[in-house]
Order: sequence, then structure tokens, then C-alpha cells
Amino acid sequence: MAQEQIGSDIRVHDVLIVGAGPCGLAVAARLSERMPAANFSDDEHQRYHWIRKHRNQTSIKIYKTGHETRPKASTSIRGGAGLDLLVLDATDNRWMARWDTLFKTFDISHLRSPMFFHFDPAERDGLLAYTYRNDRGNELTEIRGCVGKELSKHQRKKRERSGRQPRTEPTVDERDRNDYFVPSTPLFASHCGCLVDRYDLHRNMVSHEKVEDIRFDYLENYSEVDKIFTVRTDKGVHHAKVVVLAVGGNPPQIPDAPTEGLEGMTHAMHIKEMPPSYVRAKINARLPTNIVIVGGGLTSAQLGDLAIRRGVTKVWLLMRGPLKVKPFDVGLEWVGKFRNFEQAAFWTADSVEERWEKIKTARNGGSVTPPYKKIMDRHISTGRLCLLQNTTIKEKQWDPISKTWTVLLSDESQTLPRIDHIYFATGVQSNFECLPFLQSICSDYPVESCGGLPCITENMAWRDDVPLFVAGRLAALQLGPGAPNLIGARIGAERIAWSIQDTLGEKESGNDTASKKQEFDYLTGRGSRFDALAEAA
Repeated sequence: MAQEQIGSDIRVHDVLIVGAGPCGLAVAARLSERMPAANFSDDEHQRYHWIRKHRNQTSIKIYKTGHETRPKASTSIRGGAGLDLLVLDATDNRWMARWDTLFKTFDISHLRSPMFFHFDPAERDGLLAYTYRNDRGNELTEIRGCVGKELSKHQRKKRERSGRQPRTEPTVDERDRNDYFVPSTPLFASHCGCLVDRYDLHRNMVSHEKVEDIRFDYLENYSEVDKIFTVRTDKGVHHAKVVVLAVGGNPPQIPDAPTEGLEGMTHAMHIKEMPPSYVRAKINARLPTNIVIVGGGLTSAQLGDLAIRRGVTKVWLLMRGPLKVKPFDVGLEWVGKFRNFEQAAFWTADSVEERWEKIKTARNGGSVTPPYKKIMDRHISTGRLCLLQNTTIKEKQWDPISKTWTVLLSDESQTLPRIDHIYFATGVQSNFECLPFLQSICSDYPVESCGGLPCITENMAWRDDVPLFVAGRLAALQLGPGAPNLIGARIGAERIAWSIQDTLGEKESGNDTASKKQEFDYLTGRGSRFDALAEAA
């Protein structure tokens, strides 16, 4: 759809996406794909994609009449399927900038997500196909303990009666083993770059701007009937018919942050260098160094391993609860291809409160993957890592002269030496009411909340009368426990794209749009094929 101008200098975009991370890229790619894989089986998708792609480029001869249709110019428009898209990102003017920075800072070699956790809208196994098409299978690492031959119903009952049913029984069939590998960080980044190239979502679409305010109201000299969004940033003002909120949650905050010693503590999401310069100076001088990492998730284990590999003498890892080890953030029953049972139970919940309880139960706090558990055990055996479970910081005091902390723990039987730095791998909150740029929307168009999450509509909109669509972790009450993960980005993008298409209408150009749509619906079996008889009559 061509952009609209108000007067001579104001541009109204069709869609404005806040955030150029995984959720933002997933929405942009899905809006650009005319034949999404989610709507068809693999065979149907290949056939219909060929029909749509080549029908205006190939001569087609009708067998019965002998009439031949000559090729004509294609009406396909790349880059948002003809939509005028704008993406605003607070980190950089490119896709996945924040993601890439964190993965590089933490020195993460492989993702935690399996191969079917990606946001290629054209193919369900897009990442796997890309891997083997480019001969990069050596960059995959198997997720052990997930895949095994399923037991028959008789075998399961026999084991249950005898009490021999193992609690860690694999629930994924051997046929799906190829899915349960994790890609390397460079491989996943290359696949994302492939999507950007395929859909022409290049850098000039992403603008490095921090959003400060979003309003939805009538705009003078535009329309007295239709409201539009006015998005104010640190660099200017933008207007759009539809806005997609694809942010990763609230800004990271250190729990109970003191007024002094801020240079001696860092939230994991704010790490610029690991370890900091004054700690590196002590390492280079061959002086003993000690750091504390607070958190029970995978990030804390990754930071501990990274610190030890970079020369820190000893790392103290504090967890307020027990150590939990599992392959994914959520249980395997939420991850597999056929997770219909859990999703159905989630969607049929009687209230948002019940959904929120299911989300908390499924995620169950931070966890560490089995491979990193082995790494932690190796460091513990050498005395470089000390794991303290069910322990919190009771008191801490900063000495600006020595640049060290005196730390007292809730477990008084544990005594720490002078600590050089404290890292907080405590994640981020999900409380939309505390986001500064949503204050106007919350005031003008209030919505109910549960657990800090907005109660958005089933079509992922803020309200039925406000086309502000929500993706990612803030959409968990609609997407389920996997909302903050890559699978949530893809599912959310699919639902948001359908809603945006309904909101903005058909985007294909050309004078025969209606006839082309009817022809396409007939070929793909959409609606009733008897409609074609009515047209012929």
C-alpha cells in the first residue's frame, strides 16, 4: 500500500513496529510473506506458492479450449507485501542489534531453542532446511534426553502398575530427532539475515530511535472519521495507522539497588565488558579476584563460566531457590510439535487469572540446561565456582578505596571474602503499566491487567477499538508460556499479521484484484468452490 501524505510533509505509515528484535522481525517477515506455511500442509504450500509465484510469468494452455494465457507483469510487491513499514529500535538501526550484542557479550556459542523455534513464515522447517542447504550441519548440537522411542499404551500401563515408570521418560518420537538440535549463534544469525534479504527488510526500514510516547487520536487535516497513531521519539514524530509493540519487557533493574557502589554492580542486560576494567587489572597483576552472580537461570551459569574462562579466581553463584535443570525454559510438553493438549487447556481456561497460573507453573522460574550443568560441575570440582542454593544477599557494603564489597548472606554459615563485583542475572519484569511510552495509551484506553500483563484481545490488539498489537512476553495471556521465546515470536506474528490484514484490507495492487483473489481462493480451496459457478452464471 502506498504511503499517505498529510499536507506536504507528514507521512502516515501503514504499520509502525516498536522493536527490531526477534518479535519485530517475525512480524515484518510474516507481513511480507503471501503464502505462510502455517496455513497449509507442506505439499499444499509448495504447490500454491508455485502457482502464485509463476502464474503471471509462464504461458498456461487450457487443455479443453486450447486457449493460451500469455505471461504478464507481476503485481507482487516486496518489502511488507506493499505495506509502508517503519521499525523503531532503541539500540541500533539494524535488525536484532540487541540480541547480537548480548550473545557476543555473553560469548554464547549455541541457542537454547530447538530447530523449529524460528520465525521463517514460509516454511515450518525453514531453519533446518537452511542449515542443510548451506552444508552447515556441523554447527548443530543435539539436545540430549528429549528424544526416544515412544512406549506403547500397553507398555506404559504395565510400567505404571509395577511402579517402574521413569519420571524423565522421553516424550518425543525418534522420527522428530532432527528437530531437537540447537543451532550455533552464527548459523541463526545467518538465517535471520536470509529472511531480511528475502523480504527486502533492509537497514533503511529500521530507524535508531527511542520511543517516548504513543497516542491514538484524530489528527488535524487527516481525517475526522479515522484515528491514527502519533509516536513521539527522541528524534522526532511519526504517524501510523497500525502500531505493533514488540518490546522485550521493562528496563532491567537491580533489586534493592544502593545509592553507592554502583560501579561495583551490574545487571546482566547492561554488561558492556566482562569482567570490568578494574577487575581485569587485578587479573593481569595476578591478584586474587572474586565475583558474585545472583540468579538461578541460564544467564547466571553462562556469566559464571565466562568469568572463570577470563581469569576470575572464584565465582560465587547465589540462587534464592533450588537449582533447576531442564532443556528449555518451559516443560517439554509445551515445546514439541504436537503440544495441542497443553495449549488447548490454556486457551479454554475460564479466566485470565487461571491462564496466569498456568504460565507461572509452566515456566517455574529460571533453569539451567544439562550441558551447562556439566560445565558448572566441572568448575565446582576445581574450586573455581561455589554454588549456594536457597541463599540471598542479606547486606552489602561498598568500599570505594579498595573497590570491593563486604557481603553478608542469609545463610550465616557461609562467609564470603572481599567481593570485586556483583552481577545480577535476575531477568526483567513484565509490567506494562510501568513502561513510560505507554502512559498515554493506558490513560486514554485503559485495559485490565493480570500479573503485570495486559489483557489484550484474542486478535492480539490492545482493545477492539485500538489497533495497537502486542507481541512477545507482554502478550503471554494470549500466547501462553512460550510468549517470551522464539516460538512465541512466530505464533504471535502469525496472529498479528492476520489481524493487520483484516484492519487494513487487501493490499494487492492492480485493477483485477477481486478476480485474482477469487481465482486464488478457488485454487487453494478457500471458502466454497461453488462460488465460481455463481460468477459464471
